[in-house]
Amino acid sequence: MDIAKPYLLFLGDVKDQLAAKTAQGVVDWRPDWCVGQMRLEGCKADCGLKDVTIAEAAAKGAKTMVVGVANAGGVLPDHWVARIVEALNQGLDVATGLHKRLGTIPEIAEAAKRNGRKLHDVRYTDMTFATGKGTKRPGLRLLAVGTDCSVGKKYTTLALDKEMRARGMKSDFRATGQTGVLISGRGIALDAVIADFIAGAAEWLSPANDADHWDVIEGQGSLFHPSFAGVTLGLLHGAQPDAFVVCHEPTRTKMRGVEHALPSIADVIERTIVEGRLTNPKIACVGIAINTEHLAEKDALALLERTGKEHGLPSVDPIRTGTGPIVDLLQKRYHA
Repeated sequence: MDIAKPYLLFLGDVKDQLAAKTAQGVVDWRPDWCVGQMRLEGCKADCGLKDVTIAEAAAKGAKTMVVGVANAGGVLPDHWVARIVEALNQGLDVATGLHKRLGTIPEIAEAAKRNGRKLHDVRYTDMTFATGKGTKRPGLRLLAVGTDCSVGKKYTTLALDKEMRARGMKSDFRATGQTGVLISGRGIALDAVIADFIAGAAEWLSPANDADHWDVIEGQGSLFHPSFAGVTLGLLHGAQPDAFVVCHEPTRTKMRGVEHALPSIADVIERTIVEGRLTNPKIACVGIAINTEHLAEKDALALLERTGKEHGLPSVDPIRTGTGPIVDLLQKRYHA
């Protein structure tokens, strides 16, 4: 999938910042690819870019309008269609990570054809995958898991990969969601893979490699989330991680989109080891990544220290403190 850059990020009229996590992820990791953001009346998200119209973005050289939102069910609201058609009429391609395929909407399909523009459904691939085999393959793998959805699994793995590369380690970030694919230029949106083939797709994504090479695999969902645990488990079995990091957001009391209480970090560690041993008996937790965005500096650092002592593991915020302590442990345990 070759998506032309730079991007205009379309935020629609989403009701909170988390709903714009796709756009925010692109801004945080690929700011040089962004010419601005477009928001509709009532939008509660702001990615910190200049607000521009579609015509202004085109004049600035934008090549693709990215629908930078993630919502329950991956739906495309009817009132966004006119803006997508406008972008196509202005000469932009359109990319989305939603479940709804752009080409199935007649007005959008017709506008793309009339203007000779491309429609990119990032969640979908023409690849076919085998079922997972569970056979151990060479190389090392690290997976991010979570106490909930949208707790920082993507940011944690991107930050770990960056730190590992900076130390001269062999490492590749493996994207498993639409935002990760937009950031890295490759990967698979696992939540759009047929259930029987999720584990096989994860095996394909992290193939046999050098004995000292790390695949740093973006996590999805949570083993405890009643909506998405199926995707999480398939990814866990297919990834066969040697190591995993638990990602957590400390200010939540309920899981996103449901009424279930958040599991504890200890619960997630225990469940991940129990389930992960099916395909890698040596699976081990190597750290905790806490999203302290909503905490003051003093409170955040105190929480990280307290959590690390409680679990006997490195506890970091990938953005506030960096991932160095976790990479230290990886080097000591797997490369000594």
